[in-house]
Amino acid sequence: MTQSNKDPVVVVLQMTGGNDYLNTVIPYSNPLYRDNRPVVGVPEGRVLPIDDKIAFHPEMGPIKSLYDQGNVAVIHGVGYANSPRSHFRSMDIWHTCEPDKLGTEGWLGRATREIDPNKENVLTTVSFGPSLFRALALPGVPVACVDDLDNYGLLPGITESQQRSRILDRFARLYSPVMGSSAVMDYMGQTGLDTLEGADILKEAPRKYSSTVEYPDTTIAAKLKGISQIHQAGFGTRILYCDHGSFDSHSNQTGMHDKLWKDVSEAVECFFDDLREHDMSDNVVMLLFTEFGRRTHDNGSGTDHGAGGAAFVIGDPVKGGQYSEMPSLEAKDLEQGDVVPNHDFRGIYSVLLEDWMGLDAKPLVGGSFEKLPFLG
Repeated sequence: MTQSNKDPVVVVLQMTGGNDYLNTVIPYSNPLYRDNRPVVGVPEGRVLPIDDKIAFHPEMGPIKSLYDQGNVAVIHGVGYANSPRSHFRSMDIWHTCEPDKLGTEGWLGRATREIDPNKENVLTTVSFGPSLFRALALPGVPVACVDDLDNYGLLPGITESQQRSRILDRFARLYSPVMGSSAVMDYMGQTGLDTLEGADILKEAPRKYSSTVEYPDTTIAAKLKGISQIHQAGFGTRILYCDHGSFDSHSNQTGMHDKLWKDVSEAVECFFDDLREHDMSDNVVMLLFTEFGRRTHDNGSGTDHGAGGAAFVIGDPVKGGQYSEMPSLEAKDLEQGDVVPNHDFRGIYSVLLEDWMGLDAKPLVGGSFEKLPFLG
């Protein structure tokens, strides 16, 4: 339940490309991990143990610090049955909660409609990045989109209309093949540029912002700093969404994965330090997810597309620890060489929607799913 009288806020950080579960939340004491990771396995001397079985990736020190404070929930074995192991289709399932058919409504678009049914605040939901995330898209529901908060409307040659057009054009190119051009045009026709009008107000956020926290010079840090600025500006924003990647580590995984987690961990730590400095962290919960984990056995340089993965929920209101169970690495228990998901991702959404945001989750995620007690 919420820990303050402030409106609860959800921040989503999408780790695009399929983050490697087993090299993120590492079963370091399991000999099968070493057997399956002769090339990309993280040496035992480098891991960051959180108990006698599980460790974090060595570049996750800042997140481990948050974990040690009791503010990180690690959710094991996240996914859904019969993973297609396709980036686009899997992400589509996560965005629409429709594993058996092509969905047309984003789960957070539905949530936005419930939070603000009369469209009184065009900044209820903010999509942060170069594209509008399908999780947020629902015809008739406004979502403010901004590509670069610091440079929005400021850089010579970049205007609000150009940024809007680029975001909408990318949305159309991404989703027309799956949704059909008529569905995409229906969305754009009903919401169109009105969907993005809140971005005009968003450029005020950096002007209102002051902090002693120094964010790293990375793309994900810039996004989370922008999200912090929006939250601190008091616009009434309830849902904020961004992404980072690509985590698609088919080759040269070791250095690539190290850099990704270094950047994400440092940015997340700065984000929460920033909010805490301004006494604005008590009503914020962050979800980190990826569309699928990766193959149990490495391919000699990296890891291929898998199924079960890990998700993280971070924030002051979070009841930290490990939830669900690390799936078996026994060969007989794998499917197509992958660990099998044992917790439906829609259960995580249900906790965030119902126990945090105070909404009825069932119509938003398409049913009832096991809810884990990771919120205090």
